[in-house]
Amino acid sequence: MKKIKLEYVIGIVVALILVGSFAFIYQKQANVYKNAVNEENKVVSDKRANKEKLDKLDFPQLSDEVKKDESVVTLQTSEGDIKIKIFDKYTPLAAENFVTHAKDGYYNGTIFHRVMQDFMIQGGDPEGTGRGGESIWNGKDKKKDSGNGFKNEANMALYNIRGAVSMANAGPDTNGSQFFINQNKDDQGIKLDKNEYPTKILEAYKKGGNPMLDGSYTVFGQVIEGMDVVDKIAASKVEDGESGEKSKPVKL
Repeated sequence: MKKIKLEYVIGIVVALILVGSFAFIYQKQANVYKNAVNEENKVVSDKRANKEKLDKLDFPQLSDEVKKDESVVTLQTSEGDIKIKIFDKYTPLAAENFVTHAKDGYYNGTIFHRVMQDFMIQGGDPEGTGRGGESIWNGKDKKKDSGNGFKNEANMALYNIRGAVSMANAGPDTNGSQFFINQNKDDQGIKLDKNEYPTKILEAYKKGGNPMLDGSYTVFGQVIEGMDVVDKIAASKVEDGESGEKSKPVKL
């Protein structure tokens, strides 16, 4: 009889320990879930707050008007003129570099050496290979260009929407003379998080552009006349380049 009672008591103790363990695990999982929900709510709240701030910004790309703190450069190409307004206020380094090169004739006789329809056209390399070009400070001002190019200028008011002109680079802070014009026409707005982009920019992206480039390349200008010329250049015949990318214009 004593043995039966002992086994019964032991069984009760073990059961209580197991039930207590399950309760502890359940409570721990509940706390993890609660913390995850709180963190997610905080992220959503932060995005909405940031969205409100973004919507209050001025977006110079969305207007064809040229303001006092903006410059204008016209690219005269064999296919027609491309008129670009430059954002001196928002991207002073890229603006000064591009405008100075243009005034000095640095871009004269150059080609759009990288052409990708429904993406962009790239130029600004005096060698025409994609490996050349330098900034106006190279060898003159090491504080602005140590020899690898000048720094990126990220700005929450500027985006790679259709017609945006951006500095080409080989990585962060390697800007020289090369630039590209965003040509893609496809609607990009449906792919973007509405809480991470300004409302007006979301609308602009419905007309095309390359949002995946935002943050990695300095947007310093916007085409205000001549996008038909950009489209014509983008539609040029191309062949495989040295890298295997089909983007090298065919010489006729």
